[in-house]
Amino acid sequence: MKKHIWFVCLALLLIASLVLSACKPATAPTATPTKAPTKTTAKRKIATFIYTQEFGPLSPLYANNRFAWITIQLWNCWAWDFDENTNPHPVLVTEIPSLKNGGISGDGTVITMTLRNDIRWSDGQPITSEDFVFTSQMTVDPQNTVFSAYPYDQLVSLEAPDERTVVMTFQKPFAPWQGTFWHGLLPVHVLRPVYERDGTLDKAGWNMAPTVGCGPYGFAEWESGSFAHFVANEKYWLGKPLIDEIFIRFVPDDASQIAALKAGDADLGTFIAYSDIPDLQKAGFEMYTVISGDNEGLYFYLDPEKGHPALQDVRVRQAIAMAFDRFSLVKDLLLGMTKPAATDWDNLPYVDPTIEPWPYDPEQAMALLDEAGWIDTNGDGIRDKDGVDLILDYGTTTREIRRDTQVVFQQQMAKVGIGVNLFNYDSSVFFASYGEGGICATGQVDIFQYATGVNFPDPDVVEWLCDQIPSDEAPEGINWMAVCDEELDALFRLQSTQVDFEQRQQTFWKISRLIYENVYWLGYWNAPHIWAVGPRLRNVRLSGATPFFNIMEWDLSA
Repeated sequence: MKKHIWFVCLALLLIASLVLSACKPATAPTATPTKAPTKTTAKRKIATFIYTQEFGPLSPLYANNRFAWITIQLWNCWAWDFDENTNPHPVLVTEIPSLKNGGISGDGTVITMTLRNDIRWSDGQPITSEDFVFTSQMTVDPQNTVFSAYPYDQLVSLEAPDERTVVMTFQKPFAPWQGTFWHGLLPVHVLRPVYERDGTLDKAGWNMAPTVGCGPYGFAEWESGSFAHFVANEKYWLGKPLIDEIFIRFVPDDASQIAALKAGDADLGTFIAYSDIPDLQKAGFEMYTVISGDNEGLYFYLDPEKGHPALQDVRVRQAIAMAFDRFSLVKDLLLGMTKPAATDWDNLPYVDPTIEPWPYDPEQAMALLDEAGWIDTNGDGIRDKDGVDLILDYGTTTREIRRDTQVVFQQQMAKVGIGVNLFNYDSSVFFASYGEGGICATGQVDIFQYATGVNFPDPDVVEWLCDQIPSDEAPEGINWMAVCDEELDALFRLQSTQVDFEQRQQTFWKISRLIYENVYWLGYWNAPHIWAVGPRLRNVRLSGATPFFNIMEWDLSA
């Protein structure tokens, strides 16, 4: 293990060199440690986090997985964040816009934000309204193959009457603005020259090495497959963090994470599986379970031309739902610590309370398959129709709990005559966008599993909209299921305009029932975020929306 002072010197050299080459791709150092330091010294406090997936691009425009998004909160900044009780708190703005303070117009179509006077980028440049305008422009610019243009594509206009004022105007009231806008900012003084030179930000070095940021920590170093390194931002306007450096170690799976935590090699474990909780508690870790809007579930690829013909029939999807015993799965694999998910909005007040998880009923499942015309005509154990076997390709990431779930699913589908091929992918490939050839986005599997979440704490999502189906012409779409249900589409568009809670709630009740009855998504289990906090960490508070909202107050004991 290298001495920590070597890291400090290397980090300073790297920061200096990267600042001078902010527009160039990041390059790995010629010599790097294989293990980050975890000890606190009298001079520097160094914490280590464990990630079971490596993040991809760190730019808010291109980030495509949860690990990227939580990491963005370290070095970038939101206009406002949310505490452990999901209450919003100003970060870049002086106050959260409202009708009372005049930040929201009487008809709800204009939202005015007033920026703080002291906000600065890590290189000392002031953050101004121009950065907001540039961020919005780059998000919707078709020359940038962003992860999603939503919600910025909902704006009629975005104006900056002065350096401290940002005015958002919508055609109709936009209810989910607080949960969807300004999840990160682009530095116009760094990236505009790149855009003017290249005509796009797709290849900007800043995407992978954002050496200029605005969060409590600054990016210092990232060695793919090994670790990432962040240092306290001396220019952070809310105060210098108490912990000087954060190392993020990348490990290949849950087992590696648990081993590293139990060995004392890290202070924070991320997204812990239920089955690993007992061992970590015995090792002295405190477990934080945070409601996040996430629910693990199964998606169906329903493109009418490219998708499997069996899945086009709702009866087949309903049969799959009843042939999979998720109740036993939760009891056996998840130690009974959670429950099967009924909808995407479980644990939120926006789900029809009469909806219950699909029952386990293999006899009814087989009856539905018979009714749909999928029967075993040749006695090989696999149902078929019109010369097509009912064999589905099932993809997910490499997480152990997902692999185990796949195996159980495969076994139970075989009992009703459905064949299943299992595939596992690195998260960077699995969650990649359509333009990047992502597994889910391009329909390379028939069914795919992951934990999905709303724009917590807001229930709004756009992944079910017809115009979000990705294509060569619109690669930024995130409707990877290729579902185009006109009734569902209309309901989603309606809810985004409803500022009255009860009206919006009733619309979501219709939405959740429509998705449930058509089995566009099959809930596996409720998946709150579970964090393992080591005995050295102090003052930790975690949010389901912005986990690191108070990380500047985190501290390490000796």
